[in-house]
Amino acid sequence: MANSGSKYQVFLNFCGMDTRRGFTNTLYHALVNAGIHVFIDNEEIPRGEEFSTELLQAIDDSKLYITIFSPNYASKHWCLRELAKMVENAFGPEEDGNEKVESTSKPEEDGNKKVIFPIFYNVKTDDLKSNTAQR
Repeated sequence: MANSGSKYQVFLNFCGMDTRRGFTNTLYHALVNAGIHVFIDNEEIPRGEEFSTELLQAIDDSKLYITIFSPNYASKHWCLRELAKMVENAFGPEEDGNEKVESTSKPEEDGNKKVIFPIFYNVKTDDLKSNTAQR
């Protein structure tokens, strides 16, 4: 994957308590070993730096977003905030009056659209449907 001006080629979005020490760690190292520059929160943000600002900037600075949906993903505020930011960067801001995440990135940079690649880890489609129906 060529780096076309973005600081990171891939941004990993995941629920740490579900996947950090297993699946996400394995995926991260496989991508890095393949020569891909990957943002992962525990590798790229030095201790003591403003977490939210750095994290949202890393989303803006990435080309491809890999979101790992897992059992506790939707219960974590930051997972959902990151996802909202990625959706905005990939598809543009919301127009329906919901809270907007301020964007410093355009949906297309250098003529290349940002892409969200979902992975469903230990969740079934029916689990997602039943959670949506209950709201």
